[in-house]
Amino acid sequence: MKRTTCFLASLLLLGSLGSYGANAAPLPADKQADLILQNGAVYTVDKNRNWAEAVAVKDGRILFVGTDADAKKYAGPKTEVVDLKGKMVLPGFFDSHTHASETVKQIHSVDLYGKQSVDEYLQAVREFAKKHPDAKVITGMGWSNPLIPGKGPSKKMLDDVISDIPVVLTSEDVHSVWANSKALELAGITKDTKNPEGGVIERDDATGEPWGTLREKAVDLIADVVPEFTVDQYMDGILAYQEMAAERGVTTAHEPMIGGPNVLAAYKKAEENNKLTMRFRNSFLADPGKGPEQLQEFIKEREKNKGPLYQTNSVKIFMDGVIEGSTGYLSEPYEHIDSHGELVWRPDSYKQMAAAIDKSGFQVHVHSIGDAATSIALDGLEAVQKSNGKRDSRHLITHLQLVKPEDISRFKALGVIGVPQPFWFFKEPGYYEDIQVPYLGQERADREYPMKSFIAAGVHMASSSDYPVTQEFSPLDGIERGVTRAEHGSTDPGDILWPEERATLADMIASFTIEGAYANFLENETGSIEIGKKAALVVLEKNLFEIPATQINETKVLLTLFEGKPVYRDSSFGPAGK
Repeated sequence: MKRTTCFLASLLLLGSLGSYGANAAPLPADKQADLILQNGAVYTVDKNRNWAEAVAVKDGRILFVGTDADAKKYAGPKTEVVDLKGKMVLPGFFDSHTHASETVKQIHSVDLYGKQSVDEYLQAVREFAKKHPDAKVITGMGWSNPLIPGKGPSKKMLDDVISDIPVVLTSEDVHSVWANSKALELAGITKDTKNPEGGVIERDDATGEPWGTLREKAVDLIADVVPEFTVDQYMDGILAYQEMAAERGVTTAHEPMIGGPNVLAAYKKAEENNKLTMRFRNSFLADPGKGPEQLQEFIKEREKNKGPLYQTNSVKIFMDGVIEGSTGYLSEPYEHIDSHGELVWRPDSYKQMAAAIDKSGFQVHVHSIGDAATSIALDGLEAVQKSNGKRDSRHLITHLQLVKPEDISRFKALGVIGVPQPFWFFKEPGYYEDIQVPYLGQERADREYPMKSFIAAGVHMASSSDYPVTQEFSPLDGIERGVTRAEHGSTDPGDILWPEERATLADMIASFTIEGAYANFLENETGSIEIGKKAALVVLEKNLFEIPATQINETKVLLTLFEGKPVYRDSSFGPAGK
C-alpha cells in the first residue's frame, strides 16, 4: 500500500511539472516520438525518485516522462507505441568495475570457470591441448583459490598432463597464476629468484623450488611467456561481453585494467566500425615498477580515444591483493599465518603516483581489499588534495572487503566514491567456511563489505560485478544481494552476512544506475529517466518493489534500449516489443 501511495503521489507531481507535461496544441512531425512506452511502472531514479507511467523517446533521447494521458500527445503516425501492461522500466544499468575484454580468455583459451575440482581443471587442459595440437603455449583462466587453499596448485599437477610446452593459467580473481615447469623455466623463475616487491612466489617448503603458483606482482615474471591476444581476438571478447551485458540490462561498463596496445586497439576498432552498442569508460593500469613518467603514454592514448562510446579517463592502482591469496593488506595479521598481507605499492610511491594521476586530469581507481590498504589509499588521496588542490576529481576505491569504521566518513570528506561488488555480500559456501573464517577469524569474517554505513554517511556508492570474477553479473543479482546479504532465495537469518549493512531496494537500484553515472562523470547524460538524457532503458517483467526481495534475481529483463534502440529483447516480449 505504501509503494502504491508513493507511486500515485509521484504521478501527481510529474503531472504538475511543466518540464514533464505536453503542450495542448498538436506537435509538428519533428517533435513526435519515435517510441512511447506506456502503461508501465517507470521508476525514474531522479533526485526525488519519482514514478511515472510513460516514457517517450526521440532521436535516442528521452523526450517525455509522465502520465499515459500526456504521453499520447507525443504520438504520431510513425511512433511505435508499446503497452507495457504494468511492467517496470528502469534506467539502463551501470557496471562500474568489470573486465569486459577478459572474455577473450573464455573464447580463445582454456575456460576453467565453473569447474569444481583440480581433476576438472586438468581435464579441460587436456581437451584444449587435443583440439589445438599445434599450440606453442596453453593459457587459460578461471581456477578458484578456495578449491586449492594454502600454496595453491602445484606445477607437478600440470606437468603430469603437459610438460613439453608452457601452460599458464590465471585464477578467477586475476591475482594468481598457475604454471607448469616449462613455463617457469622459460620465465627464468628458480629457487634463487627473489619475490618481487608486492608479489609472492609460492615455494616448496623442503626444497625452496617454485611451487607453481605466483601471486600479485610475481605474475609479471611470467608475462613474457604468454603471447598477447590479437586485436581481433580481443574484439571477439568485447563484443561477446557486450551481448551478455545487453541481455542483463547493462548499458554502460567501466573496465578498470586496460593493458597492452592490442586491447586498446580492439576497443578503438570496435567503435570506429560501429560495433559498440553500449558505453565504455575504462582505466589504464599503473605499473608500480615505473614512476609518473608512464602517464605520458596514458595521456596520448586518452587524447586519441574520445569517442562518445569509448573513453579511458582513469588510472588503476593495485594497493593490495586478495584475502584468499593471503595478500589483502590488513591492520591486524591473518589468523592462519603470521602476516598482514602484501602492499603492491609503497605508500610514498603511491602518493607520488596518485598526485601525478590527479594532476593529469585522470581519476584514480584504487583496488583495496584490506582495511589497512584502504586507510593508506585514503591517506594518499588526502595528500593529493593538499598538494594539488581540491577539485571535482571523483577518485574511486573498489572492493572494500574490510573497512575501518572511522574511514567511512573520510570517503565523504574527500569526495571519494566507493565501488563495491554486492554480488559478494553473502556467506558463500566453500569460501566463507574454508577461507574467510579461517583466514580472518569469526569477527572480521562477519563484518565484511559494509554498504548501508557508506550510504548513510552520504558516500556515493557505484556498484559493480568485477566480472569475470563474478560469472553471473546481472545487476539484478547484485541488487538482491545488497538487500538481503544472503544466498539467493534464503530466508534463514543465520545466512545473512552482517544484517545491519542491508541496504534498501531504492538505494541498491541507485547504486547500479545514477551512482554509476556519477562515478563516470555521466550523470548529465544517463543514469536516470529524465527529459533530455540518453534513452538507455530496461524493461523488467516484474516491479521489484512489489515482489519479495528473494525473487529479484529471478526477474527477467525483457527489453534493453541503448540510445533509444533495442539491443536486447526477450523472446517472450514479442518481435515488436508488444
